[in-house]
Order: sequence, then structure tokens, then C-alpha cells
Amino acid sequence: MKEKNTITEISDEQVDESLLAHVTAEFCRANGIFLMRTEDGELLGAVSSDEGILPLQELAASMDLSYKAIYASSGVILSAINRFYSEAETAGAQSLVDELKTEDLQSLATEWQKPRDLMELADEGPIIKLLNSILLEAVKERASDIHVEPYEKTLEIRFRVDGILRNVLSPPKVVQDSLVSRIKIMAALDIAEKRLAQDGRIRILIGGRDIDLRVSVIPTSFGERAVLRLLDRRHGILGFDQLGMNIYDISKMESVLQQPNGILLVTGPTGSGKSTTLYAALNHLNSEERNIITIEDPVEFQLPGIGQIQVAPKIGLTFSSGLRSILRQDPDVIMVGEIRDGETAEIAIHASMTGHLVLSTLHTNSAAGAVTRLLDMGIEPFLAASSISAILAQRLVRVLCPDCKVEIDPPLELLRFFADANLPEKLFKSEGCERCKGIGYIGRAGLYEFLMVTPDIRRHILSNSDVQTIEHEAVTQGMITMFEDGMKKVTSGITTFEEILRVTQAKNAGISL
Repeated sequence: MKEKNTITEISDEQVDESLLAHVTAEFCRANGIFLMRTEDGELLGAVSSDEGILPLQELAASMDLSYKAIYASSGVILSAINRFYSEAETAGAQSLVDELKTEDLQSLATEWQKPRDLMELADEGPIIKLLNSILLEAVKERASDIHVEPYEKTLEIRFRVDGILRNVLSPPKVVQDSLVSRIKIMAALDIAEKRLAQDGRIRILIGGRDIDLRVSVIPTSFGERAVLRLLDRRHGILGFDQLGMNIYDISKMESVLQQPNGILLVTGPTGSGKSTTLYAALNHLNSEERNIITIEDPVEFQLPGIGQIQVAPKIGLTFSSGLRSILRQDPDVIMVGEIRDGETAEIAIHASMTGHLVLSTLHTNSAAGAVTRLLDMGIEPFLAASSISAILAQRLVRVLCPDCKVEIDPPLELLRFFADANLPEKLFKSEGCERCKGIGYIGRAGLYEFLMVTPDIRRHILSNSDVQTIEHEAVTQGMITMFEDGMKKVTSGITTFEEILRVTQAKNAGISL
């Protein structure tokens, strides 16, 4: 056998894609090998173990070459197989749509009007290929959601990437019913029911990645509309520092989580990363000494060692009823996915006052706004003041692409608007490149404001003070607002002022970057 080498990754530059035609992806997966390139009369191939040597030797002999084995982990090889073969073997969604356009769409549309078996309709080959290709492209582009949107004369497919929706595909209108029916079949929904909204779930493997899809289908004037939320189980649970939380807020968060009782509320609009933050908190708390139980809608990630309950309103399992049951399970920590009504809020507060640490979320625009939201639900001020330990408000901003990030001079309008912000001489902006597909951003980070409920804050809650008064008191005591946290991330080159202004809804005074 040749000299033993080991690699930890297989990059594009190391691979001659013409070799993919000599062996199938299935053969490579079965034998733990990947053909990389030819060099000086040798076929270079990655193998995960000695068992891959013989197949590599036979492939080299079939090409009249000697061979050289390079060792890599099975994960590295599988990743390379999925990446290169998916690009070579899977037709893009747009090319499949182009094939559909070449058909006689008028006759196809006429045929659609005839009564047909929905199962037969949804199992047509092109439709399956089209949906599979859409799913594959969504995963490649790191989309969090896929929108299938019917209109009077068109059908639009949109992806939400880093919080922003964009059009990616416009299939022929005639494939609308079969595409949605295929989605419903995969999600185990009733494909014959087109008048009511339905929710379901799909679990699939895409390129070796375990993906959960949450499916929502609703009826509209022009047909059924579907939204698929993608959850990559490979990403797992992040730590507080990976979420973009500054060291001071991390310290506050950890001190609150060390308390034996009280309520930690995480607030923000839909899609602001509240659940991700709660999972990070649960992961921090998780140990064999603690009994942790959650009630969620839905359960997004399975956490080993933690009891997780999925709400089911149709059978009476709501947040409030589930929370009552949890209290009979001798829990130390309780996570309630969302406080939606006064009943759930009251049970959570009483749970915190009887020796439980409670984590939950609220939909409010600021940390101080969570207090008035609870009072609006009918919670007495003395109960809110005595039970709430801290409130974390958050938003998500897009992170500048590192490959095309460039320095810029701050515009004069910006310097005037932020006269007291101590801006550096240089800021950053991304120009757009192949890696970020011309958008300029890759990934997201959080903006946070952490309100600790101190004795002074409790007095304001007891006196039913307004949001502005509570927030002013918190800032006086050292709270960093979301906008200020965003400013720090701008000056660090993480994101841009445009992003901060977009998510915090601050007045930009005509600033143009």
C-alpha cells in the first residue's frame, strides 16, 4: 500500500469533477471512498478505512492508473459525496420548471380540469422531482422557510434566508395543485380537505443532513398556500456566546439561571430567535440533579435528559392544562413555550413562587413592555413584581459576509445622527460575492437588552409605571438597549447600521449607506 496520508476536509480545488462519472454516489457511500483527482499517473482517492482500499484499487485499474489512498473520516467523505454528487446528479428546480414549460401546457391545463385521483396526481414523476429539487436548493441556500404562494395567474416559490424573503422560482400555474398535494402527502395531511387549514410535519434526509419540516397549509382565494419551516437537526443547541450575546449579558443570564426560583422571560416578535435562546438556557441548566420539563408548540429540538411535551389543543392539552400537569411531576425547571393568556401567566407565576424556575416567552417589542403585557393579561402588579427575575428582549440582524466585507468611510449624515456614538474612522459593508449570492450577508446574530428586575424596578412595577419609566430606570441602572448593543456590533464589523435600523425600527433620519 502507498504512503498513508490523512486529510480533515475535501475542498473544491482538490476534486476533478469529471471523475464522478466513473462511479456512482451509492457505490462511494457503500465502500466509504471518494475519488478526488488524478496526479502523475495515480488515482487519488479518499478512504475512511482499509476496507476502501480494494474498491479504490479496482477503480484505478479500470482507468489504467495506479492508486494513492488518502485517509479521511467517514463524515468528511460523506460530506464530499453529498456535496459533489448532489450538484452533478440533481437537476435544479429552474431547469425542471423549464422542462415543464416545454410541454403543451394548454393540454395539460385542460387535463387538470378532469376528475383525477389526488394520489395519482401527486405521485407524478416531475412533481416529485420538482419538490425534491426545491427542498435541496432551500437547504443549500440555508433557507429557514419555503413559501408556496398561489395567485390568480401565477405560482411563486419564495425562500426566507437570514430573515429576508426573496423569489426563487415561478413554476407553471398548472402544477400548483399537484405540488401542494405532494407536500400534504409527505406531511401525512388530508389531501382531499381543501377548505380548512392543516398543520403537519415531515422528517427527511437531504444530502446526508437530518431535516425537520414543519408544514402549514391554508386555503386562499386562488388555491392552497403552503409554508414549510426547515429545522436542521445537525446544528444542535448553541451556547450564549454563539448567539451573539455580549459577556455582560451572559454573566447576567447565568446568574438568573442559578436562582432556584423565579421567572425568566424572553421577548420579541415571531422569528427573533426566542426559542433558540430558551434552548441555550435549558442546555446550560441540564444536569442529572435537575428535573426539567417543557411544554412547547411545537417541540423543535429533542433535548436528551429533558421531558418535552407537545401541546395538542384538539384534545385539550394546552399550555395552561399542560402546565398544571407538569407541576405534579416534581420539576425543578419548567419551560413554557409561550405565555399566550392570563391563565397560563397566572399558573407560571404561582409555579415560580412555589420554588420553581420558569422560562417562557412573550410577544412584546421591548423588555420593559413585557411587564405591561402581563398586567394587561390581568396579572396583579404585586404578583408580577415578586415573581419576575429578569426579562431578555431580542432581535436578529444579518451578519456581513466575511469574503466581500470592505471598509467604508462613515457618511456625513451618519456622523451627524450618531454624534455622541464615538464612531470609528472606518465602518464595514459587503459588496456581494458568490459565497453570499450577491446579498452581502451570511448568517445572523442577536441583538439583546437584558432587564434585571432590581428592587427599584419592582417598585415601578408595583406602582404600575408605564413602559418608558421602567425602561429609563433600567438604563439608569446599566441596561444596554438593543440599539446600543447593535451599535457595538456595527463598530465591531459584524453588521451594518442599515440592519440595526431595520430591526429596531429606529428613525434613520434619511441616512443612506
